[in-house]
Formats: sequence, C-alpha cells, structure tokens
Amino acid sequence: MTAAHKAGAAGLAIACTGALILGTASAAMADDKNFSGNVSYANAAFGSPNNVLASGLREAPVAWGTLPLANPNGPVAYYGYNTSHSSVFTQNADETFKTEPDKNVYLVFGGRHYLYQGHETGGIGYVTRINLDESDLSKRVTLIADLDANGQQALPTFDGITWDPFSNQLLLTAESKYPKGGVWAVTLDANGDAVDGRATVLPALGSGGYEGVQNDADGNVWLVEDVGGASAQGGKVPNSFVYRFVPVDKADLSQGGKLQALQVQGKGGQPVTYAQLSNGTDAFISDLHTYGASFATAWVTVHDTAVDGTDVFDATSAAKASDATPFKRPENGVFRPGTNFGEFYFTETGDTSTDSKLPGAFGGVFKIAQKGGSAATGTIRPVWLGDVAHTGFDNIAFAGRDALLVVEDAGDTLHAQRNALDSGYSVRINEGGRAPQVSRWLAEGRDASATLDNANGGFGRNDGDNEITGIHVSDGDPSTGGILGTKTPNPFSSGWRVFWTQQHGDNITYEVMSDRSTSDHGTSDR
Repeated sequence: MTAAHKAGAAGLAIACTGALILGTASAAMADDKNFSGNVSYANAAFGSPNNVLASGLREAPVAWGTLPLANPNGPVAYYGYNTSHSSVFTQNADETFKTEPDKNVYLVFGGRHYLYQGHETGGIGYVTRINLDESDLSKRVTLIADLDANGQQALPTFDGITWDPFSNQLLLTAESKYPKGGVWAVTLDANGDAVDGRATVLPALGSGGYEGVQNDADGNVWLVEDVGGASAQGGKVPNSFVYRFVPVDKADLSQGGKLQALQVQGKGGQPVTYAQLSNGTDAFISDLHTYGASFATAWVTVHDTAVDGTDVFDATSAAKASDATPFKRPENGVFRPGTNFGEFYFTETGDTSTDSKLPGAFGGVFKIAQKGGSAATGTIRPVWLGDVAHTGFDNIAFAGRDALLVVEDAGDTLHAQRNALDSGYSVRINEGGRAPQVSRWLAEGRDASATLDNANGGFGRNDGDNEITGIHVSDGDPSTGGILGTKTPNPFSSGWRVFWTQQHGDNITYEVMSDRSTSDHGTSDR
C-alpha cells in the first residue's frame, strides 16, 4: 500500500455498503477480464497524487490543455484553453479560460482514427477532433466547429456528444436551462471532416439542461438532463428528466418529431409527478432508491412539432406540465449490448454533499427495461445505489455485456468532506435486483494545476479538483451497426479502444490500454 493509499484509507473511514465487495470483485467478474483488477482505495484529497490504475491496465495521454490547434480561430487556439495570447498562461490572475474537453466519441473514417469532443466551459464553446494517428503535435488536434449555422454567433459550451449515423452528424448537448440549453449538430463527410465547420441548433429536441445523448437502432435520440432543483434539507429536490426524441425523419432531425419524457408509475399505478416530489422527501424517492424495487414506466409526449410548431421550447417545463417524473440530476446513459436496445442504463449524480438529509442523496445507476428502443412502456429499477464513499456518478460505458464502467464527478466539496478524490468503477450487472459487485479500476489523482486551482478558488475562472469524465469504449464503427449497444465490447481487442478525460487542471485525455506485464500502475492491496 502506497503512502497516498494509506492516507486515502484513513480519510475513507466511511464504511462501504453491501453494494461493494472490492476484495472479491475480480473473482466474480469473469467476463470483465480487462477491468477486473482492483485499486483498493481512492486517492486522498491532499497534495497532487498520481492516477492509479488497476493491475493489468495502463494509460497514455492523447491530448492535453496546452496543445495548440492546427487551425486556430482567434481565441480558440488551444485544446484546453480559450486565449488570444501567443501563449497559455498558467495559474495567475490573468489566466485564460480552461475549456474542459468532456465526453468522447471515437470514430474511424477511411482507416484514420479520430476522437471527437465538445468543450464544457470557457468563454467560447467549440468542437475538436484528435487525430490519433498524427505524431506531429502541431497537427494532432483540429478545430471542427466554433460558430453557429450562419457563421455569426459563438457556440454554447458543450457537455455530451454522440455520433448519429443516420444523419451523419455529431450531436452535442449544451447543459443549460432554457433558452440556452439544447442540442446542436455538426455534419461530417466520409473522411470524418466537418462539412462546413458550423454547428446547427435542433430546436425540435427542445431546450433543457441536457448532458447525456445517445441513439438507438430505430433512430430515436435519448437525452438525459442535469438540472439541479430547489434546495431542501441540504440537498436538491428532483428536477431533471430522461427524454426520448422520436424523429419524423431519422436522416434529418431538423424535420422535427416528438419529444417524450419518461413517466414512472407509483405503487398505486398513478404517475409520479414533479408536484409530488417537489418537497424532496416523498416516500417514492426512498422506494426508488431501494434494491429490488421495480416500477412501471411509460413515455409521455411533451412536445410535437406537428402540433406545437418548430420554435425552440422549454423542455423541462413541458415535462413537468406533462406529468413526467423527475430525478435527482441524472447525467448520462447507454444501452446494454445484446438487449436489442431494450435496456438503457443511466446515472444519477445526487446531491454530492454530506450535508444533504434527503432520500436518494447519493444517487445511483438505474435501468430502464423495454421490449425495444421505441416501446411505449417498460420498467425501471435501481442497479447500483450510491453512498458517501461512492457517489457523483457521471459518465458511463459498457466494457462487456455484463460489465458497466461508471465514473465519479463528486466535486470539491464532497472530496473534502470524505477526504477522497474521484474513482472509476466496473460494475457487474446483477439480474436478481440485489446490490452488485463492484471493482475500482481507477483512483484519480490531482495534477499540479488542479491543486493550485483548488487552493485559489480557480483564480475566478476555473474549477478546482480534477474530475473523471468521458469514459468511452468503442470500436470506431461509424455505420448504423456501430451504434453503442449494438455490439458487445471487447476492450483492447478487435479494434476496441478505451478513453477517458481527466477534466479540469491540465485537461488531459487518456487512452487506457492493456498492460499484462509487471507494472506499478496499481497492485490491489487485497
């Protein structure tokens, strides 16, 4: 056990719930050979510890904040910074804005291997592409889009991203309340290049605090919203929704369609509404956050362009008015492979503070089960319930049919409260409704820039501690057969690759690789 891990162990005196059996997880996760190693402890929230990966894994950076863009446009000149200066300033009162690359999309076009990202913060939003085959660092990252369809307005900052093979577009989400939130599209050609370098807003998908975005095989677009609710008892009341957009023409999302929101039915068969949950303490919240619980679901239409027109609209308000069911900050979702898009798993961040006295304060991972992506009804149940030591669940990806990778974004406040930085976990799906077996594959560190930001309030411009985002497992197939959830992932084999982004600080995006040789990347202290 390293000194950093000893400190982390002391800081994490909080007991694990029955959901975690870290010491035996690797033996139970036979189908997850690539992420079955276990790092026993999170890094303590002290100093600048290194990232620690489970035995059998290693990582290498593919891009970082100070990397210049091959085709800069004014202040959009670096991978992880907005600046019009000739160089990137670091850690002083005049520091330029860090842009924080977020969720990843890996695609292969014409034998070239690319990683696409939107940027979540900074003065100007933009989309970049990392050429993973390019060894010349001055040419590795290119600017894909930084202006609207008219080439006049700067883009909002983006969080979520996915590839829509039906429309040949990257779909990006702006995580802001109406009217600034919503979905934008960037069209790519057969070479993976942007057709016109512009991002076009798609008003038919509504405006809300969207973060997660994912396609199904029918061409529907699933959206997961993260909008904090009103404060209550140290936490936030449920205020965000899970949506499904059913397009008129899946090859042209601008033609409109129906935006639907998920409605959960309570034990009596009545819809669970925002009004019911608005005090944050309703018994349903506790019931939903109980292993073995299962509730019926239905999709309710909150906006139909054929009836309601094509102008941008407030999706969050429309969902509330339609008696859809809100959650405690859901963030990202993905389809389980081998289920014909009949199982959709999404994360719920929760309140990320030990001050919260509300039920469901530490979020969880939930499964929506249907007969298929377009089914009208289904069920929802919890897969993994968070606790103080494991919460702030954010990005999510399958690494096998039964192996789900879940990463934390717990935030500076909770890092300090529990004296532990974020972790990445591999969760073995349990069909019996019981607590799953979980292994920690990543104990995130804190780079020097993030350490300084944390100690100095981000210098008025940046976030503090590093966070884990953009966990992504893909073989890069840009066809409809490559939609995440179609194939069973096989990391590090047959073209399957794994990426994650250490957001904030130096803003480094890593590729995770297999390392079956002896290494010091994290032997498990079992």
